Amino acid sequence: MKKGNTVFFKNSPCITSFAAVCGSKEKEGVLGDFADITLDDDMYEESTFEKAECKMLSTAISLAIEKGGYSEKDIDVLFSGDLLNQIISASFAARDFNFPFLGLYSACSTMSESLLLGAMLVNAGYVNRVVAATGSHFASAERQYRYPLELGCTRPPQAQWTVTAAGGCVISSERKGVKIVNGTMGKVCDFGVTDVNNMGAAMAPAVAIIGPWAA
Repeated sequence: MKKGNTVFFKNSPCITSFAAVCGSKEKEGVLGDFADITLDDDMYEESTFEKAECKMLSTAISLAIEKGGYSEKDIDVLFSGDLLNQIISASFAARDFNFPFLGLYSACSTMSESLLLGAMLVNAGYVNRVVAATGSHFASAERQYRYPLELGCTRPPQAQWTVTAAGGCVISSERKGVKIVNGTMGKVCDFGVTDVNNMGAAMAPAVAIIGPWAA
């Protein structure tokens, strides 16, 4: 059922397992204790930031499947994306698995979109289990959107930090775990924020106005 921009799932797709990998800075925060793997080295024993990002995402997907007691043959499709051009982290991570891959790009709402679309497929009965996942790396995002760290540019006080982490979860038709009751599809609304360092100002309006727009 759909009401406004919100869809309601009558068959209650459930998150039956999940996993997360986070970087050295993130593990010091309040959510660090909840990650399955915390890194001391944000390079994750890789030669580039992008390869580290890809490895984090692949690891999170594998762990989510394993923690649920599943194998690859139990997964019908992977919804995943990242912040980079051609969603290269998700695309290369998908090579590690033998199930279909649907790539998404929704910037910082990629995980929300993957959960929404995955739940829609499961709720409709087209598939039984979906993996929804996403990841990002501070250093690869800086190179993508602002200034490569190698340049040593001074960060302004209002600058935000892109998370170095990856997460994944299994959405299933099984009646266990956390139910996904509904999901709201957002609209693009440009408030004229042009400071590339201040992601918070660009995202904050979505939180403030999502209530009225969801109706």
